[in-house]
Amino acid sequence: MATDTPTLPSEDAIQAALATVNDPEIHRPITELGMVKSVDIGDGGAVAVTVYLTVSGCPMRDTITNNVTEAVLGVEGVTDVRVTLDVMSDEQRKELASSLRGGQAEREVPFAKPNSLTRVYAVASGKGGVGKSSVTVNLAASMAADGLKVGVVDADIYGHSVPRMLGADGRPTQVENMIMPPSANGVKVISIGMFTPGNAPVVWRGPMLHRALQQFLADVYWGDLDVLLLDLPPGTGDIAISVAQLVPNAEILVVTTPQQAAAEVAERAGSIAVQTHQKIVGVVENMSGMPCPHCGEMVDIFGTGGGQLVADGLTKTTGATVPVLGSIPIDVRLREGGDEGRPVVLSDPDSAAGSALRSIAGKLGGRQRGLSGMALGITPRNKF
Repeated sequence: MATDTPTLPSEDAIQAALATVNDPEIHRPITELGMVKSVDIGDGGAVAVTVYLTVSGCPMRDTITNNVTEAVLGVEGVTDVRVTLDVMSDEQRKELASSLRGGQAEREVPFAKPNSLTRVYAVASGKGGVGKSSVTVNLAASMAADGLKVGVVDADIYGHSVPRMLGADGRPTQVENMIMPPSANGVKVISIGMFTPGNAPVVWRGPMLHRALQQFLADVYWGDLDVLLLDLPPGTGDIAISVAQLVPNAEILVVTTPQQAAAEVAERAGSIAVQTHQKIVGVVENMSGMPCPHCGEMVDIFGTGGGQLVADGLTKTTGATVPVLGSIPIDVRLREGGDEGRPVVLSDPDSAAGSALRSIAGKLGGRQRGLSGMALGITPRNKF
């Protein structure tokens, strides 16, 4: 009596399944990146797939193996999957880097090019301790949750804190002269803290700060970003000047607290835009008050009106209207989210702080959506 012979899966079907697997760092299909070395279909539907890793010891090797296995197992007729990992040759890595750059020269900052559709926001403050990094991280996470492609450069070289606040515990991977940034909560991020051992301090002078920022902007593979946020160090020092030189189209977002002493310093930091010919997109007032835990009444611990004072002063100095984009109340959940690497806009989006931050992010993200709509169907932003 004849028995039905099982239908073997086709290689085309397997390649189609592999095309749904993205490299976890580059975020593009492994088939498109030339990472599929071979596909062998054996008797009985057993499939062997060999995948190239960009570098040996790739930190995402287990993720790639699992994702490839899951995708191929979903093909009709496949009964078993065996994934073998190989490593790209030097020539293959060079070809990959060239492809990702889209033919652009090395050491070129893509966000400074005239045809860039990425909004770049440089988040500045006059002094430390006003919550600038917390604001940056939560704005990035909120915009990413709304569907935008977002990146963050932790440009506060001496006081880097973004990776912890964003929950980014991965390490960058280098492919030739390109750096693949880790992602957390949907946001790509790079920080000098990812390259230093433990909690070691960074002891550099100005020229080294400039080179580090240039490398973060030019050598990191950011892909097609909608928004790039730069968390600047406090004040108007080397990094602020370097940002104006490397990304002259970056718009400044000033963060302050309500008290007059902080507002005066914040206004001073924002006024650098007059000398660098940059636009100030607005002012964010952080720590604007604390709801009483017993009666709910707002307690103005740091006073009131600082954000508006900064906005009015910058409007007068620059000759252009500078709005207050929002006020963020003191909320212990905002601090806890930073310590735990879970931004409050994700962990408790309807809290007072979460709602205020999401509102500000919506305004900034809406400006980018308007820009993209004006592009009339042009989808590529920055190939590198």
